Amino acid sequence: MEKLVLTDVWDKTFPKSGRVGHEKVCFHNRFGIALAGDLYIPQGMPGPFAALAVCGPFGAVKEQASGLYAQELAERGFLCLAFDPSFTGESGGEPRYVASPDINTEDFQAAVDYLSARDDADPGKLGLVGICGWGGLALNAACIDTRVKATAAATMYDMCRVTAKGYFDAEDSAEARQAKRAALNAQRTEDCKSGSYARAGGVVDSLPEDAPQFVRDYYDYYKTPRGYHARSLNSNEGWNVTSSLSFLNASLLNYAGEIESAVMVLHGEAAHSLYFGRDAFSRLRGENKELVIVPGASHTDLYDRKNIIPFERIADFFRRYLDT
Repeated sequence: MEKLVLTDVWDKTFPKSGRVGHEKVCFHNRFGIALAGDLYIPQGMPGPFAALAVCGPFGAVKEQASGLYAQELAERGFLCLAFDPSFTGESGGEPRYVASPDINTEDFQAAVDYLSARDDADPGKLGLVGICGWGGLALNAACIDTRVKATAAATMYDMCRVTAKGYFDAEDSAEARQAKRAALNAQRTEDCKSGSYARAGGVVDSLPEDAPQFVRDYYDYYKTPRGYHARSLNSNEGWNVTSSLSFLNASLLNYAGEIESAVMVLHGEAAHSLYFGRDAFSRLRGENKELVIVPGASHTDLYDRKNIIPFERIADFFRRYLDT
């Protein structure tokens, strides 16, 4: 396994809790990529613990929202692993700054592998938390991995849908998709000629006067001290331009209706992305599925606004379905 070099300083976008232990850990997925994680361990409570793998948002790192969610849920008694996906953050993999519906789903399963093998985790009580684009990936992982007993998809995107159809499905035509394919494959040729991978750019900087509110919200999180991180793609130069190619022809939610384990879809009432959550929830079947709409909340409010994110309700959901 590739040897990772992990920072030994607390460089999160949120304060360290005195009620939670913290360790840096490494594990690997079945593609042989080494993954870096932050393990948040409940203190003053007996194990083994119900355990959660946490990732997202899409283009973020574990020092941002996923780490906050992990620490908050660890304070509530869960062993939590926030990790960087393949090719990003402190995790390994080349080329850098690439996403894949297959490999990133596998990243979640690799985190489940790691947790299930720990002595302080109960392998019969494993769950997932996916934020933003990792909400859709968490649902895909929940569908394929029967070890997962409960999943929370927070402020989710369906990255395959938004790539293939555009925001609000405004580019849902064969012609539009073919134009995207042509542009992205032309970029592949240019990348091969140059010997490097062009970057798509992170959140726009400077902010245009006519930027829609959700872009302003992204800027307020990723480009200001509130959420900026030096390793975050969204805070800096973004993904490789060609990274989205594999999402164009894939579908994350084809079999969402076959997820037998519990699912909470958590979204903000004022989020531009709410349609992803509502439509994903409409595919789910069974009485162990919950749709939670947070009044007045925007997409990025559910990244880090502790006074808005219903952490106690999320914890109660996992207690209910992981303790049975």
